[in-house]
Amino acid sequence: MSVPGTKTFAAVDLGASSGRVMVGRVAPDTLDLTEAHRFPNRPVRLPEGLRWDILGLYGGVLDGLRAAGPVDSVGIDSWAVDYGLLDAHGALLGNPVHYRDARTEGVPERVWAMVPPDALYRATGIQYAPFNTLYQLVAARDTPQRLAAERLLLIPDLIAYWLTGEQGTELTNASTTQLIDPRTGGWNRDLAGRLGIDLALFAPLRRPGDPAGALLPAVQEQTGLPGPVPVTAVGSHDTASAVAAVPARRGERFAYLCTGTWSLVGLELDAPVTTEASRAANFTNELGVDGTIRFLRNIMGLWLLQECLRAWGREDLAPLLAEAARAPALRSVVDAAAPEFLAPGAMPERIAAACRATGGPVPRTPGETARCILDSLALAHRRAIREAQRLADRSVEVVHIVGGGARNALLCQLTADACGLPVVAGPAEAAALGNVLVQARAHGLPGDLASTRELIARTQPMTRYEPSGDPAAWEAAERRTEGARPLCA
Repeated sequence: MSVPGTKTFAAVDLGASSGRVMVGRVAPDTLDLTEAHRFPNRPVRLPEGLRWDILGLYGGVLDGLRAAGPVDSVGIDSWAVDYGLLDAHGALLGNPVHYRDARTEGVPERVWAMVPPDALYRATGIQYAPFNTLYQLVAARDTPQRLAAERLLLIPDLIAYWLTGEQGTELTNASTTQLIDPRTGGWNRDLAGRLGIDLALFAPLRRPGDPAGALLPAVQEQTGLPGPVPVTAVGSHDTASAVAAVPARRGERFAYLCTGTWSLVGLELDAPVTTEASRAANFTNELGVDGTIRFLRNIMGLWLLQECLRAWGREDLAPLLAEAARAPALRSVVDAAAPEFLAPGAMPERIAAACRATGGPVPRTPGETARCILDSLALAHRRAIREAQRLADRSVEVVHIVGGGARNALLCQLTADACGLPVVAGPAEAAALGNVLVQARAHGLPGDLASTRELIARTQPMTRYEPSGDPAAWEAAERRTEGARPLCA
């Protein structure tokens, strides 16, 4: 039975391996999330490189909205940095390039010849990653598509444009382009000018909670939704939405770990940290909901395990995790943030090679390889949380794990053991929940960010893991990976 005053919101949440449309029903003391439709996200390798199947994703979105039924609003979030180019008539100029495509090889060095890495970091606060939008744009500068383009839309903004006919650039995702000044929340025009990047390509900035149009009549007809249906800007970078859904208590000193294809590990701050020490540690300062700063490090995350499963032709994760739990602890560890794990393909062989290069034992079975990955991720989480506290001069009393990895009990326990801190795991669908709650606030739900987090804590299932095991074993494993380098310039 519906609670009086309940409103219903559709969260379009596009991840790097799958998309979903979730339906959230929200009232002051009610938060219920159900899955309307889930669909695969399968990139396609063309002769010219790796591309996103954006039309397939859009079709999945339409199917999901049709399955969702009547809603009060729609919000869209996705992965960061990638974009589509439109011509003067608003038509898409080819499939968006995948961030794992090789087109940016050698481009960072060209950029640093114009703007040194330390100056680039001071200007934007964004970590070095070879796929940042800035490097993609420099790589694409003289291509026919770029020369014909009149507009650039980041992935969630592109989906919103097709749904509404209106163009905008949502700020939390824009901050990942490495073209935003995190102190002002506006474009860094001096930097763009020095690199020959035309900021007129970008649509006007929007902030989470801003209106982003309404479903076009043709979209209403395709989805069967009675109108008008507004589209609301949310934290359109999925990590921004996920961090907004961290169920922290008011005043709690917490670190967050958003787990999925990537592990995104860090702190929520009021101001960016753009010191040389922060740059050397490769921490990023991305904009979050309500003017917050997501001070974090990117780690390869469960991508390592996903690629191994693909290489082995296995789909069921549960038996593999059971094998990993029986494998010797900390026998083999690698640097889970190493750039050699970025590209797809042959992941078990690359993990074995990394173990061999450090003089450690090479995993012999899939279970041992999985244990190596999970132990290595826990070590990387430990390193990132400790460095974040040092760099931001902020202590932590608990780690909140949200996203798909919150369902991985072994990873959660290993992270608690490695960090020596309690871990609170859940919600698993944090990005969708953050998406829904930003919409709910825009459409009448009272309260600040802390209030919405308290609503999540009251209504969503969570599991607490206390640290156990031998801290000295983790210290020894840490020393074995001390030579690991972060993904920085």
